[in-house]
Amino acid sequence: MRKKLVAGNWKMHGSRKMADGLVREIVEGLEDGVDVLVIPPMVYLADLVHKYGDRGLGFGAQTISEHPEQGAFTGEISGSMVRDVGAKWTLVGHSERRQYYHETDALLSRKFRTACDAGLTPIYCVGETQEEHEAGKAEEVIGRQLGAVIDVYGVEAFRTGVIAYEPVWAIGTGLTATPDKVQKIHAFIRSQVAKKDVNISLLTRVLYGGSVKPANAADLFAQPDVDGGLIGGAALVASDFLEICAAARR
Repeated sequence: MRKKLVAGNWKMHGSRKMADGLVREIVEGLEDGVDVLVIPPMVYLADLVHKYGDRGLGFGAQTISEHPEQGAFTGEISGSMVRDVGAKWTLVGHSERRQYYHETDALLSRKFRTACDAGLTPIYCVGETQEEHEAGKAEEVIGRQLGAVIDVYGVEAFRTGVIAYEPVWAIGTGLTATPDKVQKIHAFIRSQVAKKDVNISLLTRVLYGGSVKPANAADLFAQPDVDGGLIGGAALVASDFLEICAAARR
């Protein structure tokens, strides 16, 4: 059985003091049996890796540049810079990056390759909006998003890469993705990888990223194709995040 992965995405929250205190609490409460990583705002990443990188906790960036080389790209952070400070993961295509910054499938495909080339493990986010969900287009949308990577770089890209399903319609809307609905989509995601290579589909971890909380984590993680979670708001409260990690160990 694949070991589960729990990733805490802080988004644009926190302060230097809060970041240090939160990670300290998480490190002190960590137990074996699940891979855990923290994805803080970029300005706190290097300090946190330096202080806690050898304490059993992984670290990642919320996004990277699509440019593989350093250069005249003001405001951008390259994958090699993220790797240089000791982080080993990065999100690619988070729903908010797609929505607010209009990151296209083609752009995210390049970011995915840039991450791999820099020695980072990409967590590639896919998912449908409420409009697409209501129109019954979830599989069509997710298939297109996955194809943007697989069709260009081949299924081998997911031998070590991670996929995160983010149902945009169930994030902050009051709507709920039930465990059986989540399982159905995760099974579809794995089937898309399996079409190209069954063995790689079994190695690929598929995370769920739709408002995972201590109250629903165990039911979600019990689904056969849910290999962990990409946690948002609950990752900002150490006790909640640790409860979710505990649910992943069961």
